[in-house]
Amino acid sequence: MKAHLLFEDHDFDFGAELPPGHEDLTQDLELAILLQAMALGDKFLLDASTRVLLTAIEDEGAIVYRQRILADCIAEPDIIRNIYAIAVAALEDRRGFWGYSSQNPTSILSGAVNQLEASVGRLRQLREIADEHADKFHSDGLVRLCETLQRDLDDEYFQTISRHFKQLRFREGVVISAELDRSNNGVGFVLRSPGEGRARWRQRLGIGPRYSYSFTIPPRDEAGGQALADLGNRGVNLVANAVAQSADHVLSYFTLLRAELGFYVSCLNLWDQLVAKGAAASFPEPLPWQPLRLSSTDLRDVCLTLRTETRVIGNDFDADGRSMVIVTGANSGGKSTFLRSVGLAQLMMQCGMFVTAEMYRASTCSGVFTHFIREEDASMTSGRLDEELSRMSTIADQIRPRALMLFNESFAATNEREGSEIGRQVARALLDAGIKVIFVTHQYDFAESFYEHHSGSTLFLRAERQSDGQRNYKLVAAEPLPTSFGEDLYYQLGGWLDDDPVPGSPSLQRTATGGSKVG
Repeated sequence: MKAHLLFEDHDFDFGAELPPGHEDLTQDLELAILLQAMALGDKFLLDASTRVLLTAIEDEGAIVYRQRILADCIAEPDIIRNIYAIAVAALEDRRGFWGYSSQNPTSILSGAVNQLEASVGRLRQLREIADEHADKFHSDGLVRLCETLQRDLDDEYFQTISRHFKQLRFREGVVISAELDRSNNGVGFVLRSPGEGRARWRQRLGIGPRYSYSFTIPPRDEAGGQALADLGNRGVNLVANAVAQSADHVLSYFTLLRAELGFYVSCLNLWDQLVAKGAAASFPEPLPWQPLRLSSTDLRDVCLTLRTETRVIGNDFDADGRSMVIVTGANSGGKSTFLRSVGLAQLMMQCGMFVTAEMYRASTCSGVFTHFIREEDASMTSGRLDEELSRMSTIADQIRPRALMLFNESFAATNEREGSEIGRQVARALLDAGIKVIFVTHQYDFAESFYEHHSGSTLFLRAERQSDGQRNYKLVAAEPLPTSFGEDLYYQLGGWLDDDPVPGSPSLQRTATGGSKVG
């Protein structure tokens, strides 16, 4: 049996290496916040959700396959959590069977039978859930899971395997046949059904010819007892291996069921937290790479939503048909938050999850890469610009066509003229390679050059600044401006000299200490 809850026709490879660049991606998009919310302290769920989230899939059909399963999970969370708990319990059962790991065939057989009996009990629980709740599911994945459990684990299966368990206990002794070779050594050992070793009724009554002969080993004959045990081990060796393989096969089913279902349980954990915060979430629409699609309504940063108690401001935008998006505008206006929200939504969409938006529609990409500004590091052996260029070189070796590249204040470690030129060359190379680029920048020279020469293929978004200097954290489609209004932050942080002109904002007032406050 196969679970096939993440792919329709094959298993998810939880042992595969994570994609290149995942460390920077995790840091820049603050994925640790999202993954911790999904895992709720469970290390296994953390590992499973991390691997699925970072292993994006490009096939739109495969994404929708997972979305429909997740929709069923959200509709029937108690049933899904119950199935997951059974899979976890089946794997916990194995810890109590120490003999299974022995090298002695008889011990292997005994441990494997015990393990298999416990696993069959868990399979019976899954069958009962399928019988009771199969009609509540509508997705192909969960419907097929229930059908498989009902078909492969029918009543005849459980009756047959119970009969085998009784035989494998050998309560009436082990019956083995063998032949003698020319040197009188035993060969051709074959384990027989217990019934084949029973004496015929005429022989048991002491009448008629004898068909078998027997002898009894004295209680203190240790060598004879060991020889008899060795004969028994040779007889049950093949059966012990077969039963152990069967037990491992059943356990592998529970292992994969737990891992694949664990991703959906993690999604349920996240869903519950978003619902508790009153945050809207919806299933995005995955589309082919061509024509380019990227648009959203009320898109919010899911990590910011999780870590703050206040309502997070969402953004609307339409970048359909645009290969590049340049975001400019006021400092602390929500540009970096917007960039993270797009990266998070793209990752969540391409692993089959919901996103924190009323609507999100995007072309699937071959991977998401980030190049965010870093804080000054005293341990660095070279300058910040060298460090930025080194990271960009690494990305260039890893990125492929149809990828999504996110820049946040990149190449700002030098003067604007040089930084703008570096940014232009890097962005144009990526665009020529068929990579979609979203670039947050304060460099007017960089943004203005694209506005003059590439406005048809570029969407320009600008963080709004209200007339009183406040930010509403909304982005609008607008041409770049030569200022980021850094003086607003100067005043808000207390920068006010006696000979400074009084700002025009009525909400900024001189304080008794010579600073300023927001009214």
